[in-house]
Amino acid sequence: MIFPLQYNHFSILEECIIPHDMDQEFSDLKKALSRRTSDSVKWNRYPEDVLPLWVADMDFPSPEEIIEGIRARLGHPFFGYSKKNTELTEKICSWLKRRHGWEVQPDQIVLVPGVVVGLNWTIQSILSAGESFIFQTPVYPPFFEISSNSSTRGIISPLIRGCHQYEIDFNDLEKRIQVDTRVFLLCNPHNPVGRVFSKDELEKIGEICEKFDLILCSDEIHCDLIFPENKHVPIASISRELAQRTVTLMAPSKTFNIAGLHCAFAVVQNDELRKRMDNSRRGLVGVPNLLAEVAASIAFSKADQWLDRLINALQQNRAFLTDFIRTSLPEIQMFPPEGTYLAWMDCSKLELFPDTYEFFMKKAKVAVNRGLDFGEEARDFIRLNFACPQQLLRDALERIMSAVNYKS
Repeated sequence: MIFPLQYNHFSILEECIIPHDMDQEFSDLKKALSRRTSDSVKWNRYPEDVLPLWVADMDFPSPEEIIEGIRARLGHPFFGYSKKNTELTEKICSWLKRRHGWEVQPDQIVLVPGVVVGLNWTIQSILSAGESFIFQTPVYPPFFEISSNSSTRGIISPLIRGCHQYEIDFNDLEKRIQVDTRVFLLCNPHNPVGRVFSKDELEKIGEICEKFDLILCSDEIHCDLIFPENKHVPIASISRELAQRTVTLMAPSKTFNIAGLHCAFAVVQNDELRKRMDNSRRGLVGVPNLLAEVAASIAFSKADQWLDRLINALQQNRAFLTDFIRTSLPEIQMFPPEGTYLAWMDCSKLELFPDTYEFFMKKAKVAVNRGLDFGEEARDFIRLNFACPQQLLRDALERIMSAVNYKS
């Protein structure tokens, strides 16, 4: 079996970072840099002959504005405790208004080191031991860990696979809510299925939360990575009543590829709920570090154009991936994601042994995320990250195609 050229130390030609027909405006995304030497978990977890398309971490450099801003801050030789960053919260509010049409006040923003921290913090602030929360699968693996972290119970309501996209089973959702269920955990845009839920769908979720008196905790970390035919609606922006029962978690980490800096924020517009959560964080939930706040402040004020260019690049990668699957790997079923840079693929028709993840790893030398990590019903699925040079994506898909064809 012959596979495409292997990448040693990410030796990718600069012109391969972005599809050849893209305009020169993408020059800031066309830097071929080694990630093997950057402490990258994505590039160093597996052997050097494996192409990594797994963890949600882009292979495009962060905006130059952020890099220059951090360099400038390093020019000051002190890194002691920092004061409350009101400038950052003001810039977050401006970003939410500018990009999502959502009016939020600076004092309603609570900075946290990460969205996963925020999810656990919200549950531990609201639920007592033994009480339950409900969420929808398949879903981002840390959702499953929240119950053991908090001595609470997680209730699963699976999404429905429709003809064109995944859908919410509202009847099932209501039936599974129990007397001690206190919180609904929403993931929107949804990881891994790529749905950007419509306003109508979100309104129905809000009605269920009101009917059963649930606090809504909404993970919206991918909210800025939306393809043009869709629009992200922060669920708390729908009505004042819904805002009063919602904790919204967002971050610059996925948007600007700065996850390693650990910066996120919660929008909590209910004063009493925010006070309760503030009281519960002491000694348990810290704040982003100083350089993370510098990066976030620059991202939310100076990187709009970079993000627009990034979405165009991701859109072309999505189109390439969709066409390749349709023409060269038709046994794989995939709904083109409406948001995120993650593709959720049903590989059950391939009947790979011992499972899809292991087959792709051993036979194709491509690392993806194992579907089973996202829910028991996803045993034959994989999650693939297409936020990478298109040539790398092409080579990975050709490796998979060669391995599948050889198996047959």
